Order: sequence, then C-alpha cells, then structure tokens
Amino acid sequence: MLEINNKQITYKLSWLEKVGAFGKSPTAKFSNLIKVSQSDNPWNTKVIRGVRAPGAGIPYFIMLGTLRSLRGKDFTIIYKRRPVLILDFENERFRRWVIPDSEASRELLRATGKLLTL
Repeated sequence: MLEINNKQITYKLSWLEKVGAFGKSPTAKFSNLIKVSQSDNPWNTKVIRGVRAPGAGIPYFIMLGTLRSLRGKDFTIIYKRRPVLILDFENERFRRWVIPDSEASRELLRATGKLLTL
C-alpha cells in the first residue's frame, strides 16, 4: 500500500511480502519522484530490467524484491499479469519502484499532483 507523509513516500509491505522480497518497505523523499507511468503488461523488458537479487520470483506469477541492472536498482512487486505503476526517482536507493496498480495509489498520487503520465 502506497503512503505519503512528512514529505516521504513509502510502499508498505505485508509481512509475507517482506519475507519474499528479503527486505523492508522502500521509502524515498517525495520531492525525488520525477515520473509516474503505468503498464498493463509488466512481464516485458521495458518494465523488468536486470537480475533479481535479492528477492523471489516465478515468471508470470510473482516477482518480489530488488532487480539490479547497469541503470541502477529497481524495487519490484509484480503479481501475475496485473497492471503496475512505475515510479521513477532520482538520487534514491532505488531508481524505480514497480508496484501493483490500484485506485487508492492513483488517488493518492493524483491528490499530490504527481500523477504525470498515465
């Protein structure tokens, strides 16, 4: 679940997602969010970039954790063939977050004026 408070943006992971991702909920400064986009097909090379390490993954079923590539690290949560939101950051631990698309996340980004390219 996406949360924004005190100029921070956080994707709250459930305890099961924390286990699968081998990590904790990602947090970034809201001012470092530069672009938001959406993809209906998350299982392509435009969305998935790099090698999963650490995390859990079964192709076309689940992808949780960090993807590392020459472009930087991406935090990824993909379930089956469900649409995802892609949040691009600058000067943060993760260059991108690929998270499940939900109306709640869209409304939160819309309310803050960061829903840029959908």
